[in-house]
Amino acid sequence: MAGTETRKTGDLHHSKVFYRPIEAAIRWSRLTRFEPRILDTLGARPIPDPGDFPRWPMLRLNTERIFDAIRNGDLPYGKAGITCDDPSLIDDPDLTVRHVDLKTWMSRFYPDQRPAFLFDAIERRLHPAVSIETVQTLLAEQEALRIRLADREQSFSTLHEQHELLCRQAESWDSAGREVTPRSETTYLNIVGGLLTLLLGKSPGGRPYSSFETTDSVISALLAHYEGRPGISERTLWAKFSAARRHLDASDRRR
Repeated sequence: MAGTETRKTGDLHHSKVFYRPIEAAIRWSRLTRFEPRILDTLGARPIPDPGDFPRWPMLRLNTERIFDAIRNGDLPYGKAGITCDDPSLIDDPDLTVRHVDLKTWMSRFYPDQRPAFLFDAIERRLHPAVSIETVQTLLAEQEALRIRLADREQSFSTLHEQHELLCRQAESWDSAGREVTPRSETTYLNIVGGLLTLLLGKSPGGRPYSSFETTDSVISALLAHYEGRPGISERTLWAKFSAARRHLDASDRRR
């Protein structure tokens, strides 16, 4: 029939748009290469007799499963690929089931069965309890986490660079044997306050510049990466950050 043109998959299993029950059972039982012999033996009979193929007991069982699903309304059927709920068709030699309906039925009633003519390689490797929709959701969540991780890594890199700059500046002050001048402290407070404001701020379009939402989250990140270094303690960071923000606020009011 023109409607049953086959398309071959890479592992030689044949898929169609629709099947006669015995054709579907042959593929389900992995007996595609014996299909001509099986069909010739059966003739017009829809289901093999127990003695027809004693080496292939699953062929009869799978054929009976399909007819059982048709009779009980679990599997849509029709004639020559056209779905039609007509009980008289059950004994018609042109009785067919569509590929998509067969796949849906098997996924529901035989989730451990993943024959290659219905399921692609990825679907066959999935656990029966895991659907394609679940996999797509997990992939989307993974991508979102990857973006968040990249954003945090960028924020940490910025903080690290600023920390290194401040450490070098502190070392230069120490080696010079002099105290911090008001001008140097102003520069220091401007840098720290500006960086903190940027990390916690948003763009004109409302998009956060980083994943940090509070000063506490910035301090927690610094402690997680650099705790134990000079100046990196919760108390010192809170004091320095508060001083820097007060300095910026005062500078803004003077403008």
